[in-house]
Amino acid sequence: RPCRTYINANIKMKSVLFLALAGSAAAFAPVTTPKASFALNGETDLTGMPGATAPVGPFDPLNLADWGSDETFAWFRAAELKHSRVAMLATTGYLVQATGAHFPGQLSSDVSFESLSTMNPFDAWEAVPLAGKAQIIGIIFCAELYTESKGVHYTKGGPLPEIVFPKFDFSNIDSAILEKKRCRELNNGRLAMIAIMSFIAANNIEGSVPALSGNPAF
Repeated sequence: RPCRTYINANIKMKSVLFLALAGSAAAFAPVTTPKASFALNGETDLTGMPGATAPVGPFDPLNLADWGSDETFAWFRAAELKHSRVAMLATTGYLVQATGAHFPGQLSSDVSFESLSTMNPFDAWEAVPLAGKAQIIGIIFCAELYTESKGVHYTKGGPLPEIVFPKFDFSNIDSAILEKKRCRELNNGRLAMIAIMSFIAANNIEGSVPALSGNPAF
């Protein structure tokens, strides 16, 4: 059951991406001489990349930035960015579900949104009909396929993945402001990844997260 629950939780995390929008490449290494061959978007100094901000600064406890080639490094960064976005939406979705907020009407002929709102988020996902889960996963697959197949791939020097829907236009934003927003996105995403992992742990291992013990949402 723990394995099945974890898989379901992982699917739920990604499903929230669709629901919310229709509603670490560990790029930082604590080394004194970072690999000069890394040149993602013209950057060779890891400390100068988005996300390396005070008070933590460069952060890569597993030294993932030293693995593989430039393409591997770019893939790690894109993976961090995607998981950050999904984790922020998953954390928000989990907390909204835990408050009991819900859409009006029926999810299916025999499942109402109100009935789902009385459950904790993991049980609510279990109650979603298979057809609904298939639609969510299918849309996620299409979005992933779209971002991975357009233009020059990010492992070959192309731009990092963008949000598919809604489409945001940042072309008129000052570069300094955009850089600050990128740092915020990554740092908030890292915190959200820790948060959703804590929620999963609290749901599956009693007492593993003391702050959440006894909370009916977990």
